[in-house]
Amino acid sequence: RERYPEVTEHIEAAIRNDNKPDVLTIDRGGAAQRRRDALAGYPTKSGFDRDEYPPAMFEEGGEGTSVRYIAPGDNRGAGATLRNLTRNLADGEKIRIIIVD
Repeated sequence: RERYPEVTEHIEAAIRNDNKPDVLTIDRGGAAQRRRDALAGYPTKSGFDRDEYPPAMFEEGGEGTSVRYIAPGDNRGAGATLRNLTRNLADGEKIRIIIVD
């Protein structure tokens, strides 16, 4: 929460308000297409990244994903952390997103 406050707030709001899942299925092979589907209609904005929840590396991402404009450092740091935490997990494995302080 403290390291990536914008991403954390986005995840919590997407789960709480948009009924997005907190259990996600790893599927790296489909990430590029899901990212295109998720970001369609969200043009780039100077100084911001487009954060997706669920992220594209999960089966549950793609069309209908929650997208927010956030600070690049927050988004990229959280993404790198997630990739590091899941790098030894295989496609098809499920993880639960738990926000910690």
